[in-house]
Parts: sequence; structure tokens; C-alpha cells
Amino acid sequence: MYETVDTSIPKAVFVALINRTQDEDQVREYLDELQFLALTAGVEGEKRFTQKLDHPDKRTYIGSGKLQEIKTFVRENEIDYVLFDDELSPSQMRNVEREINDHWPDHHCSVVDRTGLILDIFADRAQTAYAKTQVELAQYQYLYPRLTGMWTHLERQRGGKGGLNMRGPGESQLETDRRIVLDKITRLKEQLRKIDRQMASQRSNRGQMVRISLVGYTNVGKSTIMNLLAKSDVFAENKLFATLDTTVRKVVIENVPFLLSDTVGFIRKLPTQLVESFKSTLDEVREADILMHVVDISHPNFEDQIRTVNQTLRDIGAQDKPVFMVFNKIDAYKPEPYDDFSIEERTMKNYTLDELKQTWIAREHTPCIFMSAKEKVGIEKLRDDLYKMVAEIHAGRFPFNNFLW
Repeated sequence: MYETVDTSIPKAVFVALINRTQDEDQVREYLDELQFLALTAGVEGEKRFTQKLDHPDKRTYIGSGKLQEIKTFVRENEIDYVLFDDELSPSQMRNVEREINDHWPDHHCSVVDRTGLILDIFADRAQTAYAKTQVELAQYQYLYPRLTGMWTHLERQRGGKGGLNMRGPGESQLETDRRIVLDKITRLKEQLRKIDRQMASQRSNRGQMVRISLVGYTNVGKSTIMNLLAKSDVFAENKLFATLDTTVRKVVIENVPFLLSDTVGFIRKLPTQLVESFKSTLDEVREADILMHVVDISHPNFEDQIRTVNQTLRDIGAQDKPVFMVFNKIDAYKPEPYDDFSIEERTMKNYTLDELKQTWIAREHTPCIFMSAKEKVGIEKLRDDLYKMVAEIHAGRFPFNNFLW
């Protein structure tokens, strides 16, 4: 019996540059993440192309020789998408796509950059009208400067094979012009402003109840922790951006109530269009009393992810909030083996979990906990720590609640 290969799954190759700002190890990790993003969007692939360039080529992002190498591989293997790890300019995207598809009538390969890929995933994951409006606005803002020469490109992207379809505004943009697109952006912004006012009113109606907001890199287990603490059923799975809409639940520990919110996960190179359109969603973070920063301790580059989250918090003006670090997934933590006779220096990747706890993590003044939400290890300590933090704020906010009259 011969195994049948599923040809309906779109195939992709991945492209990144090695330069002064990102070395080979970083690029390898970024491409791992890009591949995971593609898988989340329903696209598969293994082949990667990297090139050392001080600056991206203004015309095609990569050099002409590397572009020809990609073109040959794409044609020989009938690849559907070339995915770039950085955002391409409209002209770079058009030039690369034109070069790859020149005189290739039987197939079409689309060029998609990291921003376009993330926007596509957001469009697919948005469930509520609010989230859909936010994503649609971000898509229009991203596509507006790319309108010239993109009509046939968008039309082909809406084919029936699956994969990245630029859902949402793509279809209507085939029939419109720049002025109408700008009008649409204006209307979407006004629509969001109305919803923002409603949400701000809802937040103000919650009174002075203590608020805790879960923040962290995407896919670190925030929703799972939310479900454990609030005994709710927030959607959680091992894919990027499982949560887009902010979920708020009331939690009571030892008769002390507080509000717990779960927001969209952060990621490197998060498109500016999404940061802008999701600002109101992130108001839950800005208005929180405590931020629970959840970290996937099993990720080999969790420190970089921490820095990304901290930078995003600075970008939205929430850098001064009290933070409670939650190092999750200790069940999956595995140090890399180290040979005492190795000429390479021992790094944090070789540390045991106990050794890791004694590094900068122990020297930080930020309270922290190590746990596994999946295996429910450390849940009671988490609840105890949260109770102490919330009770302290609660006592200051409601000083007479502790007395009997």
C-alpha cells in the first residue's frame, strides 16, 4: 500500500536576513517562530533560506543570487508561499513576487511578510464583532500602501486552495480605490471609538474592585492559568494567538474578590497596525492593579520573550505597574546537556531548574513563582500569593471591611 500525500495543504518556504541586529542563532529562533505562525495559519514547510546582508536590498529585500535560488526551489517544488520574517515594503513584495512568478503560467506563488501572516491569523481567530473590527482596521491600514498593483495579487490569494486568504477586506478592495479605502478606515476608527467608550463605561462600573491582568508572550499558558483560577472555560490550545478578545472573570480567594483578565499574547515584531487597533483591548492592562507576567520557562529563549513583553508594556504605557512573575511549564523544562570537558562555556541553557532559580531571577525584587498549569503543580502557592497581594490592596481600598459593627 502506498501512502497518499495530502496535496491540499499549502506549502511554504521561509526567508530571513542575518545582520548586525540579529545573528544566526537569533535568526534560527525567529524562523522557528515564523514556521509556527505558518502552521497556525494552516501552511506547512521546512525549507529555509538565510542570507548575510548588512542592510536589506531596497528592491528585493534579499540579493539577486539568493532570490534566484529561492525561485528555483519554489518552481521545482510547486511552493505556494514565500514567507519573509520581516515586513517588506510594497515595492519589495511586488518585485519578489513578479520575479518568482515570471513566465510560470501553471502555478502562482504568493509573497507574504511576517506582518501579513500575523494579520491573517488574527483575522482567522477573531470571534467577536469588536475583535473583527479591530483586525479589519489593521488589515486596511496594512494594505492601503500596497494597493497599487495588488488587485490581481489579492484576487489570486482568494483562491480555493486554503492557507493565507487575507480574509476580511480583500474581496471588497478588488472593487474600490484609495479614497474609498480611506473612507472605510475612517468609519472603522469611529466604530471602534464608540465601542471603546462603551467598554470604558463597563470598566468604570466595576467600581474599585482589585484588577489583575495576565500578560505574556503568546502561547505561554495564560488562558490555562485563567481557567484554573477562575474555574472558567476560556479557549486554550497549543497555537499562537489562541486568545484575541479580552476575557474578564471574577475570582474569589478566601472571601477576597478580584477581577482577572486575559488579553492577547505579545510577540516579537508585533505589527504596529495591530498595536494601534488593539490599544483599547490593552486598556485592561493599563488599568490593572497587578500584572501577572506569565513566562514559558521551558522555552530556550524565554529571556528574550520577557524583554519583548516588557518592551510592549512600555509601548502601551504600562511599564510602571506592579508585576508578579509566573514561570510556567516547569514540567516541560529540560536543560541542554553539558560536557565538563567541552571547550564551550556553560550557559543558562545548561542549568537545572534549581540552578536557574538562583540566577538573576532570585536577585530581582519582583515576586515570582515556578509552576505548571498543565500538571497543576504550584497552583495552591499561586493562589496563596495572589491572596496576599490582593488582600493588601483590598485592605487599603476598603479599610473598614475588616471590622465587625
